[in-house]
Amino acid sequence: MSGTAFGAMANNELDDRLRNVGIVDIQYRKVSCKYGTNVVFKVDAASNPYYFAVLIEYENGDGDLKDVHIMEQGDRLSAMDHSWGATWSINSKDGKPLRPPFSIWLTSGSGHELVAEDVIPSGWQPGSTYISSVNYAA
Repeated sequence: MSGTAFGAMANNELDDRLRNVGIVDIQYRKVSCKYGTNVVFKVDAASNPYYFAVLIEYENGDGDLKDVHIMEQGDRLSAMDHSWGATWSINSKDGKPLRPPFSIWLTSGSGHELVAEDVIPSGWQPGSTYISSVNYAA
């Protein structure tokens, strides 16, 4: 956390004192999310027919994804790699283009599964956003 952000938590005119405390024990707890919308998939701008990356947002519940799988047209289910943050990706394994439409399987950190069927259409475009019709119970 930046010094400015840390100082902003202090009572009036005690910001410098708080910043100079040194190591501070912090307690936190995770809270369940409830977004009021369905899961959203934002296709990474670098995606192409042989590489597909997607930012997954607005999952209700614990908010952690343990596993993400993608099903191509023709029922080929493959595990996606956790790239960074909330972005998951896959490379073509056989040198052939990936075959949309794509269904995406989500498994939360608590083990709950969710399937967004055909959420990425055949004519998908890099940089596009697709809203699913599903979400975890909040």
